[in-house]
Amino acid sequence: MSDGAVDLKHRSRALTDGPERAAARAYLHGIGYGADDLAKPIVGVAHSWIETMPCNFNNRVLAAAVKEGIRAAGGTPMELNTIAISDGITMGTSGMRASLVSRELIADSIELVASAHHFDALVVISGCDKTIPGTVMALARLDLPSLMLYGGSIRPGRWRERDVTILDVFEAVGAHAVGRITDAELRELEEAASPGAGACAGQFTANTMAMAFEVLGISPAGSSMVPAEDGRKREVARDCGRLVMDVLRRGLRPRDVITKPALENAIAAVAMSGGSTNAILHLLAVADEMGVPLEIDEFDRISEATPLLCDLQPGGRYNAVDLYAAGGVPLVFKRLREHGRLDQSAITVTGQTAGEIADAASETPGQRVVRPLEQPLKPTGGFAIMRGNVAPDGCVIKLAGHERRRHVGPAKVFDGEEAAMRAVLAGEVVADDIVVIRNEGPAGGPGMREMLAVTAAIIGAGLGESVALITDGRFSGASHGFMAGHVAPEAVHGGPIAALRSGDTITIDVDARRIDVDLADDELAARLRDYAPPPRRDGEIEVAIRKYAKLVGSASKGAVTH
Repeated sequence: MSDGAVDLKHRSRALTDGPERAAARAYLHGIGYGADDLAKPIVGVAHSWIETMPCNFNNRVLAAAVKEGIRAAGGTPMELNTIAISDGITMGTSGMRASLVSRELIADSIELVASAHHFDALVVISGCDKTIPGTVMALARLDLPSLMLYGGSIRPGRWRERDVTILDVFEAVGAHAVGRITDAELRELEEAASPGAGACAGQFTANTMAMAFEVLGISPAGSSMVPAEDGRKREVARDCGRLVMDVLRRGLRPRDVITKPALENAIAAVAMSGGSTNAILHLLAVADEMGVPLEIDEFDRISEATPLLCDLQPGGRYNAVDLYAAGGVPLVFKRLREHGRLDQSAITVTGQTAGEIADAASETPGQRVVRPLEQPLKPTGGFAIMRGNVAPDGCVIKLAGHERRRHVGPAKVFDGEEAAMRAVLAGEVVADDIVVIRNEGPAGGPGMREMLAVTAAIIGAGLGESVALITDGRFSGASHGFMAGHVAPEAVHGGPIAALRSGDTITIDVDARRIDVDLADDELAARLRDYAPPPRRDGEIEVAIRKYAKLVGSASKGAVTH
């Protein structure tokens, strides 16, 4: 944090001040900025509004409110837009390859505009899965006075007298394939499950990352779980506009907020909430952008020492709207402190420390969403990091929502998600199988697609308790079951997952933190020498994704591009 007086136009003077900048001012006068506007600090308001999904659909409304707050606090806002890809809508198609790629493009585009136009400060508004880490990665690169506002969750739908989310639809596809529900029932459910704007309602990737970044301190305390269509969300957005001007006056920058202790707080929150395994990729990526050393094995250490307390979907009963009613993310701060897992000195964008946010947390009497310490769902967190001769550089296994700690079974190996999905829907995957989906990694996919369609179909077919799945791809935050993703090295880079064949015996042992195939080292090596990935017709892969495949690193390092 800087000392002494802060020049509020510390960057924009280069763009707006002096006779030599007359042409630049002329352009801006032509679109409504007066001399008084240009004499004030210029604050970027970046978002991913788009009409291809509900997740980001409220971003322009929130941006307007943020701008009101900036003006009221003495700044001049300038709005900008970037892209977004819907994981849920592209899931199970080739379009899903673009999802993780979009995280880098979102960060790149915000960085470029904010840098080129010399913004003095920045508010970023996010919604769907990759816009959340993408926006924060941009803040880390720019290191400007800034904050992130999450657009909020969709409310749950109602179907047959119960709350439903998009996860129910994905699982219903598998149930429909085996005749457990009718065409009419599936159609009724799909029309009810997503009733408005906002991101998925469970503790899937969007809400996991929103919680993580609020606990990290780059989002204001109490802001994230206000639902997208709740009337208070506009108030939160206006407050963020006022707040960013205060952040600018204080000279607070992401390097003051995104520290190693703050990242460890965020990891503990993900573990305590049973959140998405994608958080591991994204927090590694943010740490990399900020230059904070963080290794994948540190996630395991923190998760093993943190109880699972949040009874949230996909493994639990409640959703983000319920968490908001229970006390929101500040209640998670409180539980982390009670458990001794909160670094209380970590500073946040509001100026409060993490400990002060825990002090101020309000818990709704009788709430059941966040359990007391003495009544955990599980004594340890919602994920673990494992290694072995299948994943020498590590992989991530999700532990929330099931009780299995060990599975031994025959491999059923598929090159790509589509082949695995066809096999599940055709009834070719049976109890005890370990489904192996390879060539879906960051470079091999390319794009590291999520396997929600397959995992949901397995659950819907009634095999959730008897089948395991491993992949060098990723899982949706909505996925649940016994599954290990992010297997590294990936197949296309010579990872041992490339050597697996159908019928090989694989052991997944959580307590030992091992994932191994029953093959001698020399047999594995021989198979790898003989293995060639399936031919990829690059004409069918977009140029942007081919560029990404050449630059992207290992999932064990956050799948960042360099």
